[in-house]
Amino acid sequence: MAAFVIAHWYLFLALVIVGGLLVAGTALDATSGGQKVTGQEAVQILNRKAAVVVDVREPQEFTSGHIARAINIPLGQVATRSQELKKYKEKPIIVCCASGARSARAAAILRKEGFADVRNLAGGLSAWRSANLPTVS
Repeated sequence: MAAFVIAHWYLFLALVIVGGLLVAGTALDATSGGQKVTGQEAVQILNRKAAVVVDVREPQEFTSGHIARAINIPLGQVATRSQELKKYKEKPIIVCCASGARSARAAAILRKEGFADVRNLAGGLSAWRSANLPTVS
């Protein structure tokens, strides 16, 4: 085994790097955006568990179209306004934005604030609209 590693050190190095990237990616996913849900999964959670949708886009983006009954709290205000969501602490919270990047950061913030069931809408409102799911203005 040692002779193989010495003779093919570059293959061994590549294996270590790929393994490290896989572990780092999994750890980053678990700590940043947490559990992701598709639009269809979000609809099921909304219907079955009375989930709350938090849209972290800016107000002008929100007014151009959003998921029905969504609460608009821009990403920059999530930490300071998380108290507004305390009454929903026992319900699933689905966080969304335009593409899923801002909502991943917001989900991490809400998790730090003690919300246990926070999910990120994969692909954001772009994916939601692509799946022909309804929005309101």
